[in-house]
Amino acid sequence: MTDILRLSVPLTAWLAAFSAVYGLQGLVCSDRWAEAGLDLAAGRIALSTAWAAAVALQLVFLLALRSPRFTSRSAFVHGVSRTLAVAALVATLWTLLPVVTTSACL
Repeated sequence: MTDILRLSVPLTAWLAAFSAVYGLQGLVCSDRWAEAGLDLAAGRIALSTAWAAAVALQLVFLLALRSPRFTSRSAFVHGVSRTLAVAALVATLWTLLPVVTTSACL
């Protein structure tokens, strides 16, 4: 894994997950969701599953960066990449938590 990937992948994955989960919430709250024969309970399950998958992906990145196979030779890159992975995990938990804890459609 190159150093640029070590630094950028966790935050890029957070950005993609943020966009996907809130896009899914927009779909759940639209008329197209009901037209497909799905109710808000199915939407809540889909949103919770997407949130759990995003958190799990961030945990995988964090654990991968701790393994010797994916670690950097540079101590600076190693420290910064792990810090950014933790920041991406926290950002995923914090910014996507309202999807799980609040009502889906207001």
